[in-house]
Amino acid sequence: MEFTQRAKNIMIAVWFIFVPLGTLLVYINSPTKPTEWENYGYYLLLALLSSVFPFVIAGSTIVLVLWVNVAIFMQFGILAELISMQLCMFPIIYHMKITRETLFKYFFNSSMFFFLSVICGSLIIGLGFEVGSVNIMDVIIFGSLYAISYIFINHIILYGREVICGFKPLFLTKDFYWETACLLMTLPFGLSLYLFEAAIGPIALLLMGIPLMTITVIVRLYSDSEKVNNDLNKASEFGHELAERLTSNEILDIFVERVSNMFPIDSAFIVDNLNGKFIILRAMVDGSMKELEFPHEEIQNSFAGTCYDKGEPTLFNKQVEWVSQKPPFLSTEMQSVMCVPIYRNQKIEGVLVLATKSKFAFEPYQLNIVHLLCSYFAVSLEKARLVREAVAQSEICELTKLFNYRYLDKQIARDMAKMEVGAYQSLSLIMLDIDKFKAVNDTYGHHSGNIILKEFAQLIKSEIGREGTVGRYGGEEFVVILPNYTKLQAMNLAEQLRLKIEQTPFMVELDLADVTREEIIFITASIGVSTAPEDSDEGNSLIRNADRALYIGAKQAGRNRVAEYVKS
Repeated sequence: MEFTQRAKNIMIAVWFIFVPLGTLLVYINSPTKPTEWENYGYYLLLALLSSVFPFVIAGSTIVLVLWVNVAIFMQFGILAELISMQLCMFPIIYHMKITRETLFKYFFNSSMFFFLSVICGSLIIGLGFEVGSVNIMDVIIFGSLYAISYIFINHIILYGREVICGFKPLFLTKDFYWETACLLMTLPFGLSLYLFEAAIGPIALLLMGIPLMTITVIVRLYSDSEKVNNDLNKASEFGHELAERLTSNEILDIFVERVSNMFPIDSAFIVDNLNGKFIILRAMVDGSMKELEFPHEEIQNSFAGTCYDKGEPTLFNKQVEWVSQKPPFLSTEMQSVMCVPIYRNQKIEGVLVLATKSKFAFEPYQLNIVHLLCSYFAVSLEKARLVREAVAQSEICELTKLFNYRYLDKQIARDMAKMEVGAYQSLSLIMLDIDKFKAVNDTYGHHSGNIILKEFAQLIKSEIGREGTVGRYGGEEFVVILPNYTKLQAMNLAEQLRLKIEQTPFMVELDLADVTREEIIFITASIGVSTAPEDSDEGNSLIRNADRALYIGAKQAGRNRVAEYVKS
């Protein structure tokens, strides 16, 4: 959630208005004075140690310090607990990674804990608890009431803040449930600590504190490992998802999208080195895809270029660490940055740059996770390239190097779809068949026939250029697809092709005799033309119509001529 500057200013103002003066008033009216706080330092040390080791459970950050502060309140009163909680704020703030921009969080939390100390302490004393009492029933009842009211009022304050700031909060959040659960587990330790210390002195803090602190550290380590395992599981799922994509564009888009969801980032950039020049393949800024272009030298002289040259992932925790090597695509609003090389076939192809506006936003282990994701990304791109090449190979005629009938069928369907939505006004198809090609094979051999097919294919391709799609449909039949060509335009082009074929000499090798020799021959072609939408509104019909025109209108009429399809 983003707080307005006005809300931040109010949080800071509340601290200055209430906390200093309020602390003084508590000192004046507190049931016990600092001079009576024998052994307070031992409690305070235990509270500080407890706040040093927060841990995360199901996304909720838990700090086990309330169990100590319950004992401090019952032993020394409101002021002692207030001071303890305010001092414990510093380790907590450290883990919150407070920066100048988020300093308001310190003031809000300090104010909240101040009010909690005063309200809960006053409530329990008002209900009849006497500070320092060792009556077991009083300790259990009032100690439990203090801890429960502390958590409940804490969440009332958080709920009220979000309502006032215009958010739509839930009161019974998962944080509330986890904090309550942890309280139920640790409160008996706090009450026992208080009673035990009253009976045997400060040694009780060691006997009770060390085991619980050990458990806290173990839980913290387990929590950290769970966090790493959770990210690794997400990375594994991410890798499988990338592997399912078959095109490079799909992989690029899904990679940027998923990385931005996995990590708290505001910007993501994939920088590729294409033929020695750095380009931005993908850029995501504030959740939106951007097309960016910058001079190669500016990227090369930045930390992105350095990461590419060294091949080592780099983590920057704040802007001052990278601003002297700032790449041109990175905003000066950014603070934390990860720059990770992308390897493919043991060679660096580019780098991934992730950035956020918060300082210390990334954990060191996350750098390794991103490095792993980049490996998945590179492997998926390589797979997409191989698939693309295999598909292209399966759609290319090996002899003529033209598209084959599989590709032609797909292309006709794509062009017909474009015509249906108005992208094309018409679509013409020319089908050519070499006249008496069997006689060529019988006279000169199949090797010479193949030479003619290859030269014939190149002749058509050079004549058509970029005007249309040329392919070998099968045997000695060839097809030309012409988007936005009318019937008349297609007929004129087909006639030009017929004349060009008729006038072009073909060199063949006569290899059926005892001595191989080269010979020049001339060939002709019969051609059929069909046009959509006037002749057909369906791709297969367009092919059949052109084929019908070729055989009935051209072949049967004497060959070496152009015929158009005419509806009967």
